Amino acid sequence: MYNWIFRHLPGPTWLKIIESLILIAAIVAALFVWVFPWAQSYLNIGDANVG
Repeated sequence: MYNWIFRHLPGPTWLKIIESLILIAAIVAALFVWVFPWAQSYLNIGDANVG
């Protein structure tokens, strides 16, 4: 899958690397902004108590 994405990005190799890093950063940002808060409401991950 990653090879397929890398082959379909436009430009020379150095530009493909930069585009890949931007794509990865956008995916990570989307996970932290939308996916993880949505999942936390269903999984109650932050409700840990010690005592």
